[in-house]
Amino acid sequence: MHPSVLLVGARGFGVVHLRNLERLRDRVRLIGLADPHGAPAEGFGSGVPAWPSLGAALDAGLDPDIVVIATPTNTHFALAERALAHGADVYLEKPPVAAMEQFTRLCEAQQRSGRAVQIGFQSFGSHALDAIAALGPATSVATWAAWSRDTAYWTRSAWAGRRTLGDAPVVDGVLTNALAHAIATSLRIAGAHRAEDVAAIELDQYRANDIDADDTSSVRITLADGRRVTAALALTAQQGESAPLIEVRTAGSSVVFAYTDDDLTHPDGRVEHTGRTDLFEQLLDHRETGAALLSPLADTGAYMAVLEAVRTAPDATRIAAEHIGRDESGASPRVFVHDVADWVERTAKAGQLFHEAGAPFAVQRD
Repeated sequence: MHPSVLLVGARGFGVVHLRNLERLRDRVRLIGLADPHGAPAEGFGSGVPAWPSLGAALDAGLDPDIVVIATPTNTHFALAERALAHGADVYLEKPPVAAMEQFTRLCEAQQRSGRAVQIGFQSFGSHALDAIAALGPATSVATWAAWSRDTAYWTRSAWAGRRTLGDAPVVDGVLTNALAHAIATSLRIAGAHRAEDVAAIELDQYRANDIDADDTSSVRITLADGRRVTAALALTAQQGESAPLIEVRTAGSSVVFAYTDDDLTHPDGRVEHTGRTDLFEQLLDHRETGAALLSPLADTGAYMAVLEAVRTAPDATRIAAEHIGRDESGASPRVFVHDVADWVERTAKAGQLFHEAGAPFAVQRD
């Protein structure tokens, strides 16, 4: 019999999981949904039994083989811990949890349970990673992106743009949610998997929107062996979005990886189109054949070290008004930082932080 699945969170990104479960309906059985708003009114999942919470579903006697968790980050730890205690394998959306202490406890819970936990860093399934590895060890990695998010994005829920919600950590900023893939994938390419692979983290964080967290930030991560991973990321672009890019330098070559498209651009301009393995489908392969997970919980420790640094850092610096513009042409107004798309690329490629690169919106330091 196909493994049974309980989806926790049927709205937001949970809709993506519903579509994927429909695609894989010849390999899995969706037996329940846990969402305070109930099942979808129509489409796949509309006739599936629904409970208001994971606890309610399990207390009612539901016995899933796999629990998929697609809920806000601040809820991940408690939900994943409960699912593991029940004896289910877990597919947990990124980032895994909202604090390093939670990460340590969840790793311990997984070890006690003997179950699998796959984290939803979908770029870890990209076939481009093997092509990059074939170039040889990375000497440095840099990533940059400038996306745009309007006021509706930052007001869509109580946790959006928050560092905490009550006493609970949320850590919803550009480095730890919207563009978390850029940092996590860069660390993966550099071979940094565990927290101990990271020696130092330097942050330069800013906010143009009226939020608690950061929306325009740079970070430089020094690995235990001295190599560096640098990121400059923003949700305050003036013109739409461009694909996040990761530049990988090796002793003999360099390549630019567009991880949302699984494309590699080589020094001669040639673009190599690669595919991607779906991580939920790969979790099914793991259950059937024992194949090693592509994004196991333990291997996200290096990324969690960055998230913890962001969580415990001082508040992001508010960008001065003269560096900010406002666009009210869309359904929801948005603010943008002048020339930020140029500055993220320039800063990351130089292996610098915004203030070191001379970004005009950055606070210069001695």
